[in-house]
Amino acid sequence: MPAAGIAVKPRPRRLRPVPLAAAAAALLAAMAAGLLTGAVPLPPGEALRAVFGLDSGLSPMEHTLLTELRLPRVLLGALVGGLLAIAGAGYQGVLRNPLADPYLLGASTGAGLGATLVIVHLPAASSYGIPVAAFTGALGGVALAYTLGRAAGPGTGTLILAGVAVSSLLAAAQTFVQQAGVDRLEQVYSWLLGGLSGSSWQALTMILPYALVSTGVLLLHGRLLDVLAVGDDEAAALGVDAARIRLVVLAAASLATASAVAVSGLIGFVGIVVPHAVRRLAGGSYRVVLPLSLLAGGAFLVLADLLARTLLAPGELPLGVLTAFIGAPFFLAVLRSTRARAS
Repeated sequence: MPAAGIAVKPRPRRLRPVPLAAAAAALLAAMAAGLLTGAVPLPPGEALRAVFGLDSGLSPMEHTLLTELRLPRVLLGALVGGLLAIAGAGYQGVLRNPLADPYLLGASTGAGLGATLVIVHLPAASSYGIPVAAFTGALGGVALAYTLGRAAGPGTGTLILAGVAVSSLLAAAQTFVQQAGVDRLEQVYSWLLGGLSGSSWQALTMILPYALVSTGVLLLHGRLLDVLAVGDDEAAALGVDAARIRLVVLAAASLATASAVAVSGLIGFVGIVVPHAVRRLAGGSYRVVLPLSLLAGGAFLVLADLLARTLLAPGELPLGVLTAFIGAPFFLAVLRSTRARAS
């Protein structure tokens, strides 16, 4: 046994090949289902050859459907779902709050305000202006919440309260802007409800660099998040700068969230549902939770989008509404179990 007063470095669980392979297989299966299923079903063999650029035998219409509509939509869904899930895991780790999600610190309301400003005041620039404004608004909301939280005092509690205050302020500003453009409320609400109907190769390439940077930073900080889980004092005893790690992880998670929101609108609960499911199945170490959340989040959102576009075919259910139907009961279950452990 270690002597009293000597800090013992935690030994977090390592990511094992079997859970990683299972999550990757789930993502590939979900993507295959998303590519092949729809109003026009596609033959699996021919579709697979077309994806890899081989002579497939698909008709020109089927080839266009696969490569210009379904493939970018499935890839974007996998990327957005993975970003929201890994951002949620990062927020939960750095804030030590199992109910934290990617929109906690004002990212959603900041993105909503940015998108609403473009829709109401720059309608001609909506196609390219909305993603840029949403991305900027999400990062701006988080930056404001972080600045106010740090000014109010140290600790994650003040940061969360600052996020709530900033969200309320930005939501009020968004409502004010909407009143100046009541004729565009349908477009505003359509964006706020989230979805992947506007998916394109351009949207995918636009957010890919930010996605790579943010996920790379989060994955590299898995071990340090495990150290932070034992407390700031213990982390300091192990030579870890808790404040710096918290800032870096918050910045990376916010960048991931902003990237996702910019192209999909507001899709809730992914960042809560997926990390908790991963913890239940594979353990609580962030060296495990972060990469598995990235893969499982992609699979979850691709399947959710598949349901959204097939349940009411030829219509389409807003993706944010569907994830809320799935996530709200899960959120209540998490809340109940958290309270039970605390009592």
